[in-house]
Amino acid sequence: MMAAFADPPTPASKGGDMPLSDREFREIAALLYADSGIHLPDGKVSLVHSRLCKRLRVLGMESFRDYVALVSSASGALERRAMLSALTTNVTRFFREEHHFDDLAEQLRGGWAQKAKRGERLRFWSAACSSGEEPYSLALTLLGALPDAARYDVRILATDIDPMIVEKAREGVYPAASLEAVPSKLRERWTERRGGDFVIAEEARALISFRELNLMADWPMRGRFQAIFCRNVAIYFDAETQERLWGRFAPLLSPDGRLYIGHSERVGDRRYEPAGQTAYRLKGGLQ
Repeated sequence: MMAAFADPPTPASKGGDMPLSDREFREIAALLYADSGIHLPDGKVSLVHSRLCKRLRVLGMESFRDYVALVSSASGALERRAMLSALTTNVTRFFREEHHFDDLAEQLRGGWAQKAKRGERLRFWSAACSSGEEPYSLALTLLGALPDAARYDVRILATDIDPMIVEKAREGVYPAASLEAVPSKLRERWTERRGGDFVIAEEARALISFRELNLMADWPMRGRFQAIFCRNVAIYFDAETQERLWGRFAPLLSPDGRLYIGHSERVGDRRYEPAGQTAYRLKGGLQ
């Protein structure tokens, strides 16, 4: 998933040598909302101060007033992206919310894999891929059901708003401890040890296209997806932004498709109906 906001154990945000005023916080929150749809409540002042003080030091700035002026200007576009990266923490792990991958495997065995073998296209989307554990879990599940997936028109799109985390995900290298949740058969077949780390096997990596994408911006995709994973993202949006996001997914979901969301999220859009634990399908779609 994309972003988590957990307050760090730091002094009060208005203390220290670079205080953050209420007005400056509101301006930063407004910029973040405009760029990403992420809503920063007033209780996150300490987090913003802690994260962005590091950026001020890197830039040699001495006040948040100057920083806000920079990121609000046309010349501050690169720093505004760095601000976004600083204010979003990527929290994820392999096979997180395992029931989604169990359901995905069931759908593959129940008909999706046969579609691929008949020459039909299969598409999957990890809409906030973070450092890659989610789309690689998707790829390993796919290969578990369809080991020769590379022979067919099967692809996974993995996107995130943060270009730095997308680049990390593309590398596909993880410490051994992070792969403990990967089923042993999949780990043994589709990963390779490199020193103290593991590398996702080329067969799995080749199924995935990693791209930078802002969920609030225009989307280039036009074809439909069998599954869209957008988990633990909408909780950082206000209600209006959440509903707009669910609505934008609907035309991109195949009639027999699944939308997988986080355990704290709900879809209110009437075009959807529940299809399992925190999974949805389009009403009237194929069962």
